[in-house]
Amino acid sequence: MKVWIKLLIGSILGMAIGFLLPEDSQSVASAFQWMEKLALGIGRYTVVPVLVFSLTIAVYELRLDEQFWPMMLKNSILIVGVSFFVIFLGIMVTMFYSPERIPIEKVEQFESLSLETGASVLEIFPSNMLSVLAGSGTYIFPACAFAFFLGMGLNYDRNYAKPVISMIDSLSRIFYHIASFFSEILGFILIVLSAYWAVRFHGVIQAKVYKDLIVMLGIFSVILCFGILPLFLYILKPKVNPWLVLYGSLGPAITAFISGDIVFSIPILMRHSKENFGIRRRSSSISMALFSTFSRCGSAMVAAAAFIVIIKSYSYLRIAPDDLLSIGFRAFLISFLLARHPGNGAYIALAALCLGYSGGEYRAGYLILKPLAFYLVAIGAFIDIMINSLCTYVLAKTNGFIEEKNLVHFI
Repeated sequence: MKVWIKLLIGSILGMAIGFLLPEDSQSVASAFQWMEKLALGIGRYTVVPVLVFSLTIAVYELRLDEQFWPMMLKNSILIVGVSFFVIFLGIMVTMFYSPERIPIEKVEQFESLSLETGASVLEIFPSNMLSVLAGSGTYIFPACAFAFFLGMGLNYDRNYAKPVISMIDSLSRIFYHIASFFSEILGFILIVLSAYWAVRFHGVIQAKVYKDLIVMLGIFSVILCFGILPLFLYILKPKVNPWLVLYGSLGPAITAFISGDIVFSIPILMRHSKENFGIRRRSSSISMALFSTFSRCGSAMVAAAAFIVIIKSYSYLRIAPDDLLSIGFRAFLISFLLARHPGNGAYIALAALCLGYSGGEYRAGYLILKPLAFYLVAIGAFIDIMINSLCTYVLAKTNGFIEEKNLVHFI
């Protein structure tokens, strides 16, 4: 059975279980919170080793062929361009659709939520370089930076580095196969995650106050990922069947939506990129590391759209064009600063927009959407991972780092 079908069956089964459970039961919520932590831990279990060793070899091989910096530049340009397009398109759609106001409730105190940018920078360069390998596995950028420097170091003297290169190459392949094993059992893991998702969604639906925002974000994300982005792919590479690429990305899309976690989805994305599209390791590792870290425009777009709804809920006044531009550019900047928050990016971005806005009455605005936070995070992660998958394919295709695969061999 194909991996994406296992993931889909697990998700549907979990949803069915979740809708049958009482959403207001404290014991059910506590049990699901514990099981969610366990499930996410299992999904993230192999991410750091497989990413570190694969990225190290990718940096080494690209440096060897003098293609490293051109690849970095192409990835960076695509990240900036896609981020700008997605965020401002989302803002325009929100203004055009204009979801209904959300009732404002009095907030007694703020929650401590921030981007933690200063701490994120400090963790990139700890006192002990090797300590980044012993992290929690949620903030992967320090491990990626370690792999970058190690890959650079392997090019210093290749005669001395040969045994190390062989060892790292072997470890990369070994951990890839370990990660492949875990991807086979993720269908069972998604039963837990989707059941908890359904329990929370059932409660939100009954409240009825978020209906318009839920519908708008859901429809827009589907049109963006299955319509607009494939159209751009067809324009860039007319000989490529965009629907085939979308089919090959279904597995990562399902895991990202249900888990709401980018790091959780990386192993399944790596496997689909290799076995569905034939993308070579030297290209996929670089692109996935950069897009997972810096291309969180889906989460930022969701936050910007939700923030506009919050402003309209507080005031009937029309939002000035200057304010819309300000929201857009702030969301654009925030999209590059969410690496530390792989599992709640959209809600953290929304909190940053609210707390940084000049109007004092909006500072606690993100709290009125707290019951909907899991949905915002799910939509943001879904868009992020689809952009990651499609852009990884485009960069590999345009640079010749791809071996064409037949549809019957897709996992």
